[in-house]
Amino acid sequence: MGSPSRIPTARSGATVHPPSLILASASSGRLRLLRQAGFDPTVIVSGVDESAVTTTDPAVLVTELAYAKAEAVAAAVTHGLVVGADSVLELHGRALGKPTDIEDARERWADQAGSEGRLWTGQAVLLVVNGSVQASDVDATVATIRFGQPDEAELEAYLRSGEPLNVAGAFTTDGLGGQFVDSIDGNTGTVIGLSLPLLRAQAARLGVRLTDLWCARS
Repeated sequence: MGSPSRIPTARSGATVHPPSLILASASSGRLRLLRQAGFDPTVIVSGVDESAVTTTDPAVLVTELAYAKAEAVAAAVTHGLVVGADSVLELHGRALGKPTDIEDARERWADQAGSEGRLWTGQAVLLVVNGSVQASDVDATVATIRFGQPDEAELEAYLRSGEPLNVAGAFTTDGLGGQFVDSIDGNTGTVIGLSLPLLRAQAARLGVRLTDLWCARS
């Protein structure tokens, strides 16, 4: 997909040494994905106000927020590959992030149980050299989710766990909520919050081979 018009497009920015990998996210799921894939990223949380982006288009929303997070962190980086990401669930024509409280999560599940939604993840990758962003790439990926139908006792137990309050769409596939997702069409990393195949392609467009970062420690 194309990048929003206000976001810089990729331009060349080759570096002599592999950059350090920096994750501009507090997401434990994204960090776990990267570690399982052989990376050891530095985590720097952006502090971006997500409510500042008001578009209702899920693809634009996640890419703009992903870029804003990566850009904020890149300002404090001297040398590195900064990865920002954001996810929302598109359900019945609405873009849904994290629920505001347990009652909101309960209402979300009343709406999505037995339904089909699309989980969008936007990813922004910024190459920083000598304190300056030399190249950037922004893209999004989507997966289709088919939700199961937890009974009342199951749903209440899930809500009490607190997990639904911390994730877009009020569900996970790699945690307690996995049993309530019947099927996924698309990359599982997209649903967790970071598509590794897309990240590889984005890094390559910036002249960085991700496998070179297996030995690069932040």
